[in-house]
This record gives sequence, structure tokens and C-alpha cells, in this order.
Amino acid sequence: MWFLTINSGSSSIKYSLFKVGRRLLLKDKGVVEKIGEEAAVFIKESKRKKIIIRDHLDAIEVILAEIKSEIKEVSSLMAVGHRVVHGGERFKDSVIINTQVLKHIKKCNHLAPLHNPPSILAIEACLKLLKNVPQVAVFDTAFHHTIPIAAYTYALPYDFYRKYKVRRYGFHGTSHNYVAVEAAKILKKPFNKLKLITCHLGNGCSIAAIKNGKSIDTSMGFTPLEGLVMGTRSGDIDPAIIFFLIEKGYSPTEVEELLNRGSGLLGVSGISNDMREIEKEISKGNKRASLAREIFVYRLAKYISSYVGVLGGADAVVFTGGIGENQKRLRSAVEKIIKPLLEKFKTKILVIATDEELMIAKESLKLLKYKSHKEAM
Repeated sequence: MWFLTINSGSSSIKYSLFKVGRRLLLKDKGVVEKIGEEAAVFIKESKRKKIIIRDHLDAIEVILAEIKSEIKEVSSLMAVGHRVVHGGERFKDSVIINTQVLKHIKKCNHLAPLHNPPSILAIEACLKLLKNVPQVAVFDTAFHHTIPIAAYTYALPYDFYRKYKVRRYGFHGTSHNYVAVEAAKILKKPFNKLKLITCHLGNGCSIAAIKNGKSIDTSMGFTPLEGLVMGTRSGDIDPAIIFFLIEKGYSPTEVEELLNRGSGLLGVSGISNDMREIEKEISKGNKRASLAREIFVYRLAKYISSYVGVLGGADAVVFTGGIGENQKRLRSAVEKIIKPLLEKFKTKILVIATDEELMIAKESLKLLKYKSHKEAM
């Protein structure tokens, strides 16, 4: 049997195809980019093929045609797992998609306007093209639903939570969950007996405190803007800065654009949101590039230190994502700042490559097997 994962963005769709046996084997993966543009392209194993793709339905058709060479018939797909960024308060676990589920996912669009709508387009395309194949939604927010009320509630008038569900949700949950489980294997200890701090560091960055197998705090909040310094996002700032900028003539839309797409590493360095480019500039003596990296490191070390306190120690700090996995000098700089804590609690530093697609497949298959078992009863 075969399992397909879909990770849909506004102009791209990534896919991974797994063969299901005693363990999941990755057999194929690729990406469709620039959906709706004249220069749309299908990329597989670094080979690029220009193709006309008008919308997400076209993109899914291209992907299904591609995987047919491996699986012969799409009817042999046992299920499709979709990454959905925001499940709001309703979805605390992965769920099989039906009309009602899709309706409730759409109700979360205002919480993730850049991320949820593209996922819905891909889901609707798969429901149309794969009528008898189960579709599963795996939510980025689900892993963080174990965060206690004191950690997820903002100190705003409580009616904002009751009326509008303004609270900390957290993101990158699939990645945090995956590397935490892998860390338990490396440490050779039960997952539900560990204190872990997981750092997902890429263009988007977040950190999670995990105790006894459950997320108890995370840096991203109501939206992915809160927390660590990121590629183009500011992370934590004094909210009064927003009012100050509006008084200076910036519109709310301009401020939102500035904080999400013009800040972070890009905003401070004035060069790039890519840490690799910033490192090159640092080697040339660029002071703003050096400052951007220093702020990034400091904020990360600050969060790790606070989570060590919340957890009462940590068995391991795990680095993952493009920056976390590949920037050794950056990791060393963070370790230097938090060295006293690492030594006090005998905390290990682990670097684990994340695999969100594999985690989506595992979560989906676990759900499907559980459902089959319930039906058999």
C-alpha cells in the first residue's frame, strides 16, 4: 500500500510518497512551484520541468500523474495526509476529513489567512480527484494543545478569549513532535519520562518546552509572528511600537507587512533572511550582519534558559530546521551562553534532521488504524 503527503502553500505544493509496510519507506518526492504563473515548474530530484499549472487542482493532477509511474493506480493509495497550519481550539489531534471537518477548518482561515486557504484548495482538489481515498488533516497547532491555561492565556480582558479565541496556539508542532520522539530514541529513554527543549530554526523559528511527552510551552503564539527572531519576522517586540509607527504615518497593513516580511534577520542586516548569506557577510566584516546574528543567538539562548527554568532542568536541547541543523558556529555561540545551565543539569545537545512529511504519514496511519480497530469492535 501507498501513502501520499501534501504540504500546500499559496503558490506551491510539496509532496512525498511512502510505501507502507513494516516501516514507512520514502519512494518519491517533489514540488510544484509558481502555481498560476506562466513560469510554473515541477521539480523532482533537482530536475526542473516547465509546465502550465493554472491552479491547485492542476497541481494535484500533475502530482498524481507523476506518482502513477511508481504506484501504477492511484486507487492503491490508502490515504492522503495534508499539513494544515491552524486547527484552532477544535482540532486537538489529526482528523479524517469530511464535509463538517472541512467546514470547521475554513472557520480557522482568519487565524492563518496565508496558510489555511491553500491547504483547503489542495484538500478540495484531492477530494474531487480521489473520491474513495481517505483524506487526513494533520495540524501544526495540535501538538501544542497540551499547553496549560496559564501558558496559553494572554493577559488581556478575558472576553477577547471567550469571544474571539485570542490565545497562544503555537506552530511547527509536527516538527517539534518528530524531533522530540527521535531524541528519546537517541537518549534511550521513554519519551514520556523526558524534559526536552526543541528548537525549530529555519526561515520561521520556534522553540518548545516538552515535559513527559507533552508540549507545555512554545514561543509562537496567536500567530507565527511571536517569539524568536526569524528570517523576515520580528518575533517579540513591545506592542507600543505598533502604535508609534501608526502615529508616524504607517498604515496598519504596512506595519503588518513590515513585522512579517521586512523584519528579523533581513530587517536588521539589510542583506538577507538567509543565515548562510549573513555568515558570508560577517566573514567580510559587515557589522549589521554580525548584529543580526548576535540578536538571533541572544534571543534563542534567552528562550532556552527560560524553558530550562520552566521545566526544572532539561535532558536535552534539540536543534532542527535549516539553521538548527547546519549552522554549527551559531549553535556553538548559543551553547557558550547557556553553558552553566547545560553543566548544572547535564543537558545534552542534539542535532536532529526534522521530517514533517514522515510525521504526517505516521500520525495519519495511527489515526486510520485506530478508526479501523474501533469499527471492527
